[in-house]
Amino acid sequence: MTANECIRNRRSIRKFTDRPVPHELLAGIVETASYAPSWKNTQITRYIAVEGDKKAALASCTDWSGNTRIMESAPMVIAVTLIKGRCGYERDGSFSTPKGDRWQMFDVGAASEAFCLAAYEQGLGTVIMGLFDEKKAAELLELPDDRELAALIAIGYPDESPAAPGRKTVEELLSYSS
Repeated sequence: MTANECIRNRRSIRKFTDRPVPHELLAGIVETASYAPSWKNTQITRYIAVEGDKKAALASCTDWSGNTRIMESAPMVIAVTLIKGRCGYERDGSFSTPKGDRWQMFDVGAASEAFCLAAYEQGLGTVIMGLFDEKKAAELLELPDDRELAALIAIGYPDESPAAPGRKTVEELLSYSS
């Protein structure tokens, strides 16, 4: 599969079979995702694989019933976390960029997409979710103070094959400046 095929054919999956995600396969996906670019190679993204009773409890932390159903369907949910205070910062604690701490979400987003593409290549489906009670979920996951929960990714073997949604034209997306 080429990168072009992977990017064009990956879909957000919201229905999964009950087949578990092998831990060895997940480790390989995380290893691949670790090559996503990050600010000054800080590599702040961390993943927590959530299964079983804890996954069921995490599903109750969503702010939208659709996400609850997705998480209940998935055999595993990945809590995507970040190490705070590194990305976009200098060693003295000052910001390297006027974006301040917002750059950390850019890095986590790049890592999350790399994770989803690596999972797709291995025959797994994913969907990135952002509607959840962050405080309640972080407490359930027992995140240390230096971590922040950025997103949840449902992962598993797909039980659906959704069509590609419409895309904007290149003319809408691209402009030139000289």
